[in-house]
Amino acid sequence: MSKEWRADLRLKLEDLVDKFVVDGAEHKEVIEAIRQEIEHLREAYEYDPDPAEDDTVINEPANDWPAAT
Repeated sequence: MSKEWRADLRLKLEDLVDKFVVDGAEHKEVIEAIRQEIEHLREAYEYDPDPAEDDTVINEPANDWPAAT
């Protein structure tokens, strides 16, 4: 993957901040909220780096489709 993803990330973050500022939020509050959410994501990643590999998920088909009965 090229380094262009960083530029794309920056543009998306700017758009995200702008959306909430236009809706009436304070710029500093939006930035702080994003920082806090990133910290939550970091903590979750440290706790479980790949939740898709958890054995607790049961991979069996559902029997709730119309032709199942």
